[in-house]
Amino acid sequence: MTSVTLERPEKFQIGRVFNNSFAVIGRNAGLCLGLAAVFSGLPTLAFQLWALSRLATVTPVPASIEPIFVWSYSTVAIGFGLVSYILSLLLQASLVRATIEDLNGKQPSFGDCVAKAVSFLLPTLAIALLVGLGAGIGFMLLVVPGIILALRWSVAVPALVQERLGVFGSMARSRDLTKGSRWALFGLFLILIIAVVTIQLALGTATALFGGGIVGAVVDAFVTSVTSMVMSIATAVSYVELRQVKEGTSVEELSQIFS
Repeated sequence: MTSVTLERPEKFQIGRVFNNSFAVIGRNAGLCLGLAAVFSGLPTLAFQLWALSRLATVTPVPASIEPIFVWSYSTVAIGFGLVSYILSLLLQASLVRATIEDLNGKQPSFGDCVAKAVSFLLPTLAIALLVGLGAGIGFMLLVVPGIILALRWSVAVPALVQERLGVFGSMARSRDLTKGSRWALFGLFLILIIAVVTIQLALGTATALFGGGIVGAVVDAFVTSVTSMVMSIATAVSYVELRQVKEGTSVEELSQIFS
């Protein structure tokens, strides 16, 4: 496979990010869907099937043990939420690796992508927590500051995985790369979010007509895995696009850092 040749763009273009993102997915459909299934779809499906089984066997709970019942269910739900959060970080990091390898004309492998993601798990988690905390505080301050901070640090994880700058170095790198392109990034993520919500509503309505249940759980898990995959790859492609806009960095140079 030959390397993808990309000329230095004058500005960040949403259309090019979409084209490159879906091109990466098209060339590596099995790998991307497999990673999304392992880190997102299957865990989501397992939890939903467990929840359905619990609901199917529930009989009126005596008032004396209702708090215990609620506590046990909530504990499992919180535990799943934490595990799901960790897995989503692994998915994003593994797809960053896959995206860069593909754009460099190489064939990314499942094992290599997972190994890289695991090796960066702790700093990825630290970035996610710091970004979440900062953006969360910003959202409480009239929303707009939260959006600005989220966009400012939106490519911190690709910068971490790609350039190995550490937690704060990667956040600073993301700040520098996104400067001047944040409106375009806002448009990109807004389009993706609207598309995700629209698809979820449409499929949710369709599955409800068939009674939901197991079919609804499968559909929801599939949609969750696919949307997580697209968002992660679009973020990685955005990082590449931003580096080319700012520095004219070739994909080959990106790959040399990552080798």
